[in-house]
Order: sequence, then structure tokens, then C-alpha cells
Amino acid sequence: MKKLALILVALIAALHVYIAWFEIFAWTSRGPKVFDTFPPELFEQTIQLAANQGIYNAFLAVGLVWSLLIKEERWQFNIAACFLGFVAIAGVVAAVTIAPTSGLPQLVPACIALALLFLSRTKRQSR
Repeated sequence: MKKLALILVALIAALHVYIAWFEIFAWTSRGPKVFDTFPPELFEQTIQLAANQGIYNAFLAVGLVWSLLIKEERWQFNIAACFLGFVAIAGVVAAVTIAPTSGLPQLVPACIALALLFLSRTKRQSR
């Protein structure tokens, strides 16, 4: 179960690397295609805002990758749970402020990974 949780942590980190790249480097080129309900002129006007947002997503990715590199089990759990919690909160905020479809790709995997982490920890503690 722990291995599955850590695989999911790695996939969520990869997702946030992609989101960071998209927001920092591809906002004006790919943004209008992805967010086709937004006015096209909005993207050029919000390029700095998107890049700032991309930095936060990069931080999430780095924190998740960091958790994968920690050998001590308790600290690996703590750091992974912390950053997955950040991702889940970001998903909730995106779902509420933008659209449910914007937040769910962050929220659902983060909650599943958190549940798997907690379940694997509970199993180890009961042994």
C-alpha cells in the first residue's frame, strides 16, 4: 500500500511540474486552447500572474519529490502528507473559484494518496 501511495505522490509531482511549466512558459500559447471559455486577450494581460502561480505549483512538485527522497519513514510520511495536503487545498480552491473541473485533477489524486499513506501507516503501527 505504501508503494502505491508513493507512486501516486510521484505522479502528482509530475502533474505539478507540468502545471508549473504550463503557467510559467506556455500561458499565452497553450492557455487559450485549454481555457477556451476565457477571453483570448486575458492571457497576455495575466502572464505575470500565471507565472507567479506556476512558481507555487513548482514548489508543490519540489516538496513532493523531496518526500520521495527521504529515507526515514516517519519524516517521509510527514513531508508527503504536508505537501499532499497543500495540493488538496489548492484543488479545493481551484474547484470553488474557477470550476470544479479545474480543481478535481488536483484534489482527487491528492486525497487518494493521503488515504493510502494513512492506511499504510496504520497497518505498520498495528503490527
